[in-house]
Amino acid sequence: MRSLALFLGASITTFICFTHQVSLAENQPQLIASEAPLELELLKQNTGFVVTANTIYQDKMAVPSFWWAKENSENKLLDNWIAYPASVKEPARVDLVVNQQIWSLLDYLERYNFVNQMGNLARTYSYNVRVFNYQQERLATYTCNFENSPALCNIEMNTQNSMGLESSL
Repeated sequence: MRSLALFLGASITTFICFTHQVSLAENQPQLIASEAPLELELLKQNTGFVVTANTIYQDKMAVPSFWWAKENSENKLLDNWIAYPASVKEPARVDLVVNQQIWSLLDYLERYNFVNQMGNLARTYSYNVRVFNYQQERLATYTCNFENSPALCNIEMNTQNSMGLESSL
């Protein structure tokens, strides 16, 4: 009789735990990175709407600023960026443009570390991050829901499998 009570108690507890976890997972909003195209022409003809590595203000610091990260990048991975302010349609985002030759030399963990560091920096300014090469291929994203405190964020890494087909991890 005692073993039956123990079995039923464990079963009910397990069921409640799993049911509770599933409901928590269902309540989490899905984080989707912006699908807007990379606008490389803004690096040459900045209208003042965005902030890039070449944006200089005489009276204040450009926000968000990745210049320190760019200058301290030992391998010169970060080449430029385009930061778009928040709009009615989309939250603020920064598109990082990396040197493809150096990116391709990094292993998965080094790439992930770079995206995480840049994402943490951008998060302090309430910006999401997308990483591109100059061929406008999206390499990674760091997307946050800033309505939560602390912000709920997700990293997505695009990789190529042995057949040359892109997949997302």
